[in-house]
Amino acid sequence: MIHMQTFGTKETNINYLKREGSYGLIFNNKNEIAIIRIQERFFLPGGGIELNETPLDALKREIIEETGYSIIIGEHIGKAQLYHYSTRYSAHYLAVGDFYLCKLGVKLCDPIEKDHILEWAIPSDAVKALTHEHQRWAVNKAAGLLAE
Repeated sequence: MIHMQTFGTKETNINYLKREGSYGLIFNNKNEIAIIRIQERFFLPGGGIELNETPLDALKREIIEETGYSIIIGEHIGKAQLYHYSTRYSAHYLAVGDFYLCKLGVKLCDPIEKDHILEWAIPSDAVKALTHEHQRWAVNKAAGLLAE
């Protein structure tokens, strides 16, 4: 059984919309990690799992949409969830994420999501920049595994 880290506070009398996602921890040869900038907010590459989609299929699709690249998916490093309120959607969410070490593959196309900008950062800067706490946890865990 996989232990799931939990972040945020579950408030009583709040109905949370559960949103499951898969995220890639993609490091380059300079030990920088890929992050996605959307306006002034930063996220790990990846996103929501669609109906009848596996977590791995969702991750492959999301990376192509956001970056235009294929990926090679490696080790599953953990699962974490975050209780939070989205001001963008005016809703409370329980974001549940699976996190995978990945390598960037070949360029397949231009990114489909034009407002998603691929950037590279050293892990400590990525942790400071990332919007969601469960994604910050995943970067710290991945950086620790790579340092071993």
